[in-house]
Amino acid sequence: MQPTPLDLSDDRVAEAVHTVGRRSYAVEAEIIAFDGIPALHESLVDMRAEPLRWLGVGDPVTGLPVAFIAYRFEADGTIDIDRLCVDPGWFRKGLARTLLTHLLEANPTADAVVSTGAANVPAVTLYTRGGFTPTGISSPAPGLELAHFRLTR
Repeated sequence: MQPTPLDLSDDRVAEAVHTVGRRSYAVEAEIIAFDGIPALHESLVDMRAEPLRWLGVGDPVTGLPVAFIAYRFEADGTIDIDRLCVDPGWFRKGLARTLLTHLLEANPTADAVVSTGAANVPAVTLYTRGGFTPTGISSPAPGLELAHFRLTR
């Protein structure tokens, strides 16, 4: 499955992305024991308003996204990965790794940053295996610890 750009102006695509995100973040909320993840509670309208670029992998039958990565470029060219979500029904198929690898290979000289719940072992493992280095832990809300990572090229 090859990642492709997602057009969130297409209602079906946007609704599928929103559903995948909510389902994926619900699993993360259980893993990290914190249900205040902002993207878990954002509306479809708010998600579409985010100034992000979106890549996804689609279900071969429906063509609708079952996994996506959303990112922006910072002023210095660094890729800021805002979210990487896989529908739970598609876990353990390498889709997160495929999306991350595709994004990084498409931007071979760009540094990248990402944050995830510190207790989210699958995400932490994905980023460290992908060459990211831990840069710290923050606690933006009571009960939430975020682990921050950077890939320097």
